[in-house]
This record gives sequence, structure tokens and C-alpha cells, in this order.
Amino acid sequence: MQGKNIFATRWGIIGVGAFIGILAPVLQKLGNPGNMGICVACFERDIAGAVGLHRAGVVQFVRPEIIGFVLGSMMAAYLFKEFRPRVGSAPIVRFVLGAFAMIGALVFLGCPWRAVLRLSGGDGNAILGLLGLTFGIWIGTLFLKKGYNLGRTQVTHATVGWMLPLLMVGLFVLLLVFPQVEGEAQSGVLFYSLKGPGAMHAPLFLSLIVGLGIGFLAQRSRFCTMGAIRDVVLFGQTHLLSGFISLAVAAFLTNLALSQFKAGFAGQPVAHTMHIWNFAGMALAGLAFALAGGCPGRQLFLSGEGDGDAAVFVLGMIVGAGFAHNFGLASSPKGVGPHGIAAVVVGLLVCLFIGFTMRRKRA
Repeated sequence: MQGKNIFATRWGIIGVGAFIGILAPVLQKLGNPGNMGICVACFERDIAGAVGLHRAGVVQFVRPEIIGFVLGSMMAAYLFKEFRPRVGSAPIVRFVLGAFAMIGALVFLGCPWRAVLRLSGGDGNAILGLLGLTFGIWIGTLFLKKGYNLGRTQVTHATVGWMLPLLMVGLFVLLLVFPQVEGEAQSGVLFYSLKGPGAMHAPLFLSLIVGLGIGFLAQRSRFCTMGAIRDVVLFGQTHLLSGFISLAVAAFLTNLALSQFKAGFAGQPVAHTMHIWNFAGMALAGLAFALAGGCPGRQLFLSGEGDGDAAVFVLGMIVGAGFAHNFGLASSPKGVGPHGIAAVVVGLLVCLFIGFTMRRKRA
């Protein structure tokens, strides 16, 4: 199928951002957690809990939105002949970056998407998160300017490109075969939250359809929150940023219309007020995203179009969520976890080590 890709135009990506910005608060209204209509990091954490990688009982659920992101992107890639199975190099580095990106996000309590959704819902703590995200991405651009590179991408077998989509199909099958039993924390092989954010979710098939739609449109538009900030810093380009801003504005207006806007710092849903660590957690996440080449949403969409490197990053984030909750790194509304501060410091040092040591000298 040929023709101009209207979603890749400026108005196209503005439309995609608005689409996400409207649907996320609607999903919240229909049952998803507060200011968490869509959060890639939080939802991947819930999936990690659902398959038993951690035992934090309040955050365990197979989120259909994540499954939809990958499969929707794959549908678009096949339809428009953009499914290109490929891998690059340094898979262990990508995995580690994914793990530390998740740890940083869970210290803040949200990915870049949720940071914007929190702000659009009135949560002032998100300002610190967005500033930290920008700072971390800025550090990453300094490494990019100095020749940082994870290696050249190579074409590979189609099977490689199918792996993460097939894993997502498998998760959805498990969700259907082992549905939640009322009052039971485990149904067959899956774990389910009985209270907390993990117990709050919009209708299953509606969430899947929304995920498929966002995955399809994001693949066409190349929507990426990290890329939006990186492109402004590196090239002065605002194309991707226009979609990011559109998401924020649409979500703000939708929250107002649904009476979900509540301005302030204290008492916000699934958030804490330790400002330094809101900033530092997202600085770690932003640096990891920049070094890996995409925000968590973009990594899912790339996985759907056959990018094995992005799939490794996604798996790193899911495993990182297990570490975060098993080792007391993740935050809660009470504040940063007992070992969260140390994890952020270690994560920043690891990312800086990767950035400094994986630069290629230019002739």
C-alpha cells in the first residue's frame, strides 16, 4: 500500500497526540488508575507482577493496552510494508538500559506519558519529573554529539521480529484462559491485584482496542516523547514536540470535561512529593531512553515493526520492574522505597559509564 503518510506530517502527529490525550483520561474514567489512563512503565510493571516477577500485590495485572501497542504497530507495519526484522548490537547493554529506565520511572512513579498525564490532571509533582526527564535526555544528547552509538542495525530473520508480538499474543491468551476469579489473588498461572492500582482497569476488550488504535497510529507517526525533547536539543526541530504538546493539551481539556482535574502537589493519585527524587528518577529514565534511542512507548512500537533491539529493551524494563519491587527500589505514595535513592545513583553511574565507553571516534 503506497501513498503519502499523512500521520507523519506535523498536523498528523498533532492529531495522534490529541488522540492519545483524549483516550487516556477516558480510560481513567472507565476504570484505569488516577492520572494513569495510560502509563507504559506502570503497565509493564503490572505485567511483571501478573507473571510473578514480583510479589507486590497492589500492582499485578496483564494490561491489554501494552499488548495492543505492539500488535497495533505490527498491523500498521505489515499493512504499509514497513515490517523490517532487524537487530543491531550490544543486546546486554540495551537490556540493562531498559532495567534502569524502569527503575528511574518507578522512583518517579510514571513514564514520560504518565508525567504529561499527571500534569494534565493537575499533579504539580509532574513538573519535577518532566524537568528531570529533559535533563537526562540533554545529557544523552551530549554523548550522541560525541559519537555514542550502540552499533549498526542488520536485517535478520522474520522470526526475530515476531518474538515480542508473539509473547504479547501469549499473554493475552493467558488472560483469557485464566481470568480473574473474584476474591482470588491468583488464577492459574497469573496473579491479580485485589486492591490498589493493579485492581483498577477499564474493560478488557475496550483497553485492547484502544491499545491497538494507538499502536497503529503511533507506528505511522513515529510518535516518541523522548525523541521530541532530543530533536529540539540536537537539531532545533519541533515536529515530534508538537505531538507531545498536543497530547498534554488534549488530556488537560478532557480531564476538565470529565471533572478529573485536581491541582496541587499533595494527595495526588499514585504520586509522592519527594521533589529531588521525582527529578532524579526521571533524569535516570531520560538518560536511559536517550542512550537506547527511544521512550518506552516508542520501544513497543518499534518492537511491533520487527526491531529486535527494541524488544530487548522492553524485556529489560519488565525485568527491571521485578527488581524494583523485589528489592525495595520503587516508590509509593508514602515516598521513595528504602533502596530507591541508592538505585538511582547506581543507575546514573551505569548509564554514564555506558555513554562514556561506547563512543566512536570520528575521523
